[in-house]
Amino acid sequence: MEGRFSGKVAFVTGGSRGIGKGIVEMFAQEGAKVAFIDLNEEALSETTAELRERGYEVFSKVASVTNAEQVEAAVKEINETLGSIDILVNNAGVIKDNLLFKMTDSDWETVMDVHLKGSFLATRAVQKYMVDKKYGRIINISSTSALGNRGQANYATAKAGLQGFTKTLAIELGKYGITTNSVAPGFIETDMTRETARRIGISFDDLVKASVAQIPVGRSGKPEDIANAVAFFADEKSSFVNGQVIYVAGGPKT
Repeated sequence: MEGRFSGKVAFVTGGSRGIGKGIVEMFAQEGAKVAFIDLNEEALSETTAELRERGYEVFSKVASVTNAEQVEAAVKEINETLGSIDILVNNAGVIKDNLLFKMTDSDWETVMDVHLKGSFLATRAVQKYMVDKKYGRIINISSTSALGNRGQANYATAKAGLQGFTKTLAIELGKYGITTNSVAPGFIETDMTRETARRIGISFDDLVKASVAQIPVGRSGKPEDIANAVAFFADEKSSFVNGQVIYVAGGPKT
């Protein structure tokens, strides 16, 4: 299938649901071979079957981004099966929201491990293939929460960390034809934001309404809104855009 990513292989962590699935679908529709890993075996199987039924070339595997051996093995298999890894999207994430005084060690460590260690392990595994080819696009999924958000000391810190990670990789890897950028979503309708509604004890519809009231464009975000921003950074033509963070939130974030 012809598209702007024809001939490219895109690897998305946490690609079975929500924003990750939207990104995987975008790459497939635009002609890329797509690979994704996820811990949710049921969601992974469903998304894989759905994409293959639509005629897309897909590689998927149950793996944890926090396990170095599993990540290395998956990346090696992707490269061997699909022929290269041209684009990496570090999307895998979890939330363990709570106010600081209620936040447990486990709440903190789980969020740090998945977002930061997971992105580090996936990027370290992939970069050697990109360096050899002298080409690559790395996109880290941050969040507007990186600017601070009540009840998310762990998540906000991890997402801010990803922005520092992005800028450092841009400096280190730029000379190899590899760019690194970050997309920071605002309120997006996903399973994760449904979980937030449950946590704070309101209906999802009410959470959407309250969020939209604060968004200048007057609507909530969808996974495809994030996928479109990822596509910009992943494009070959974006080779002079490096180390940037774009907030996709329906309005300015400072």
